Amino acid sequence: MSRADAPAASPPGRRTVLGAFAAAALGAAGCSGRAAPAGHPRQSAPTRGGSPSPSPGLPRTTPWRPTAAEVQPAAKLRAVRLVEAIGAWGAGHGGAAAARARVAALGLPTALVDRAEPLLPPADEAALQVVDAQYGGILSRSASVLVVCRQWTRGAGTTRAGGTTVDVRLSRSGSAWTVGALYPARPGPAVRSPAPDVRAVLSDERIVLPPAAVADLRSGQVHTGVARAMLALARTYRLEVSVVRSGHPLDVFGTSRPSDHPRGRAFDVWRIDGHAVVDPATSRGLIERFMRDAAAAGSYNVGGPVLLPGGGPGQFFSDATHHDHVHAGFRG
Repeated sequence: MSRADAPAASPPGRRTVLGAFAAAALGAAGCSGRAAPAGHPRQSAPTRGGSPSPSPGLPRTTPWRPTAAEVQPAAKLRAVRLVEAIGAWGAGHGGAAAARARVAALGLPTALVDRAEPLLPPADEAALQVVDAQYGGILSRSASVLVVCRQWTRGAGTTRAGGTTVDVRLSRSGSAWTVGALYPARPGPAVRSPAPDVRAVLSDERIVLPPAAVADLRSGQVHTGVARAMLALARTYRLEVSVVRSGHPLDVFGTSRPSDHPRGRAFDVWRIDGHAVVDPATSRGLIERFMRDAAAAGSYNVGGPVLLPGGGPGQFFSDATHHDHVHAGFRG
């Protein structure tokens, strides 16, 4: 996501936005009690969301929940629940027809299942874990929520690990959000021999990549500057990437301007050294240092929840869309 992904009108500051939306939106999302830190799963003590307990061979998972730190938690929760409903099922409940029934139970159009093929591989049962849900764009009446997930399927006695990232498009009427479309990532086939920097990224334990991002790098369609910057940042930080190329809107959300992501010239980071960018408890100093180091690593366009002074013209930016991740864009 680049700076141009922001609405035409300048959005309010992060603290103003959070203060205005948190209580009302969280109530609309139907959440109560204490959520997991930064809205992400406690992997050590999970429960399966949206389906019966898995049989041996499938991991247990936790339903993703937003926190009060989100700009529009109800929008994210709506998108996530759709992906969880389609991509997880118990024995005997696989296939598109069963997925349509689960989507209908959410009060959403069953035709959405027709665009969700990557979430519905042939399998007896499946478990799905949402890693992160970040904005691909947020406007007053519409949003793109990028749901990053891992999926495990079981069939014929074999368990397979996979996953994807889904760009879920939503619109708002009053305080309610509904889903109008979804676009799963389509990274393309892997090349036979990735570039050396890409191979180094794929093997670096300090760079945590979700399935769609791994496939993006293996496809040979990611600019070498992206890989080099990741490696440079990994010398100082442990970075958890949300989105690289696929699963992101083709154009800057709400405009007709091409985004850097689909051209393989950007990546987003949702967690730094174990601290979620969206979490208000995360040190602003840590985020500021990371953003400046991303610029030093070659990014011409660094966005996040903090507006930094200095840099070249337009090098640093902040808006409501980027309150939950740090974006680093690169020139071709």
